[in-house]
Amino acid sequence: MDAQQDSAPGWDAIDRALSRLYLRQEPKHYGPLSNGGSEPLAGIRAYKRITPVPHWHFVTYGFSELHGKTSDDPQLSGFGFELTFRLANPDDSEEPPAWVPDFLQNLARYVFESGNVFHAGHYLNANGPIAADSSSHIQAVAFVPDPELPAIETENGRVEFLQAVGITNEEEFALKRWSTLRVLDVFLDYLPLWVTEIDRESLLDDPQIAQRLHEGSAQEGSSSAMVYTEQLEWRQHKRLLRRPVTEIALDSRQVGELLALLPLRLPFGKPFSLIGPSARIVFEPAPRNSAQADGEALHLRLNEATLRNLVACLRTQEGRYQVEGLDSVEVVVRKSEGPERHDRSARQHG
Repeated sequence: MDAQQDSAPGWDAIDRALSRLYLRQEPKHYGPLSNGGSEPLAGIRAYKRITPVPHWHFVTYGFSELHGKTSDDPQLSGFGFELTFRLANPDDSEEPPAWVPDFLQNLARYVFESGNVFHAGHYLNANGPIAADSSSHIQAVAFVPDPELPAIETENGRVEFLQAVGITNEEEFALKRWSTLRVLDVFLDYLPLWVTEIDRESLLDDPQIAQRLHEGSAQEGSSSAMVYTEQLEWRQHKRLLRRPVTEIALDSRQVGELLALLPLRLPFGKPFSLIGPSARIVFEPAPRNSAQADGEALHLRLNEATLRNLVACLRTQEGRYQVEGLDSVEVVVRKSEGPERHDRSARQHG
């Protein structure tokens, strides 16, 4: 045992959980200075696997409290989880790729700096390949409970093992259209133990998988309750003895996502929100149409016919759009500015 682990009940508890899987294997160990900089995680370990497919199984040490209890929540140890990651090893290599520890440290840095905690069902876009200096289509991750490591109770509180699963941008959008955990359940039939294959194409290229996901979202709707955007504005102009005119300004990149998700939320009785830096628009199902301001939020209530009209007329092209049934509302679509950015803390809500 490393000297770093002496009198470390949290570290020992993780070791005991892993020993049930890897009793006779000495793991590869990566310390906190894997790339010469200051890293948030105390360590990362990698275990070589042959079944059900050859892969490396990485486990972090440091999201939870490894030594004494310092956090305020008596039920959870630190953030309440450690991350795992399974990477395919088709060449039966004896050394795991060097980019993986850095990738996991980057995820840790995001959590420690932002305070956004991962849970099962969350997803995150890396704004590029998760494998540094590659052209991989795997550019996002989704989080599920590790299928072989149940949550443990330690002296410092509960620790869950969350597995980061590498997915493509197209697959990430499929999560938004239905549900992260539902989609990953489908993927499990094709990705044993959700092992990430860094060189694969999108699973949605398979018509059978695409059909299963389409049927699931059509039957259950989307669990994505909100989308974040860099550009969002709305304002109301008062008129004497008439309803105010409401002008909504949207980023052209966001329109496609909005049009895809609204029909998978409102008809199922679920609201949907667009959230910008200083404004929010809440789309809600209602028998009568209205646009009501509430602080920085605009509540846009739509009946079924008006929702259909909105989806039919709104486009990603720049311009001003008038929706039949919303005579006092005008939608302005503006050209996107700067490079495309993805929400880095997307959440799943029912």
